[in-house]
Amino acid sequence: MNIEEFFQLSAGKWFSHRTSHHLASKQSENGKSDTIIEILSSDDPEVVKLYQQYNVDPSRTCYGAKVTWNATMAGSEKKDTGSTVFVAVPDEDNPNEGKFLRPIDSAGKPLVAGRYKIGTDDALTLTTEYETMWYEERLWFASPNLRMRVSVVKRIDGFSTASFTSEIRMGGSQPTAKTSQATHSASS
Repeated sequence: MNIEEFFQLSAGKWFSHRTSHHLASKQSENGKSDTIIEILSSDDPEVVKLYQQYNVDPSRTCYGAKVTWNATMAGSEKKDTGSTVFVAVPDEDNPNEGKFLRPIDSAGKPLVAGRYKIGTDDALTLTTEYETMWYEERLWFASPNLRMRVSVVKRIDGFSTASFTSEIRMGGSQPTAKTSQATHSASS
């Protein structure tokens, strides 16, 4: 599977259940989310804006997605809603690796491009290093309609969080035959 197929297989509406463990305080929290993932074309204004912000040549091949969520944490009435855009820019010599671009909300902070890598097991690993923290997330498909994610956030002050998320496709875009075959061969 390549990054384009991974994005295509991710398109649709998902129900997510996340468990996060705050390692320093030994506390856990659970949350649920409805998530919609839409594929964006390379000429989509939000993709073009990220290319400009990161000074990426607009003629480069890229794959973009918009993620919109509506989440709640157990024991809280407050909803967390929002959206963001992700753009994968494959390395020219190795398309299974490349830059991973996303907007940064905080004003005045420098943009940091993450890295992505598709492994031989068809799992996508995202890694981003900031001045004060390191973030890694690994995503894979157990089946075309079941996606798993694990993430680790390590902060310079020693505070770390580990999360596990399972996501079930609820509707929207269905995977293409090509991506279904790639996922089936990965889960066999």
